[in-house]
Amino acid sequence: MILKDFYTVSKTETSDSKHITSLKINKDHAIYDGHFPGRPVTPGVVLMLLFKEEVQRLSGKTLQLVRASNVKFTAVFDPTDNNELILESEIEETGEFLNLKGIAKKKEGIVLKINSLYQII
Repeated sequence: MILKDFYTVSKTETSDSKHITSLKINKDHAIYDGHFPGRPVTPGVVLMLLFKEEVQRLSGKTLQLVRASNVKFTAVFDPTDNNELILESEIEETGEFLNLKGIAKKKEGIVLKINSLYQII
């Protein structure tokens, strides 16, 4: 975990290559001191990083991002409103690569949609 104490995994449900993971985001993490004071917003790059860490956790492999495509941020994630973030991940392994189709959701709807390719290192 690059951002120490940023989140905890509450639970993960798995069916074939599809995974649904519930994360509890630490609303008091230092990242929110600067992004933004008084109105915490989880940076988009951090949301993308959560998927990389999730794919690593699920696969047990160390990964490097090769490509992210169709990245769509559709809403702000403010952990003071509700600190639960749901990651829906569909993972496919092809040789030395893992493909991810991911959706990050909060209670009110979708926050991020992403397709990404990771190389196993």
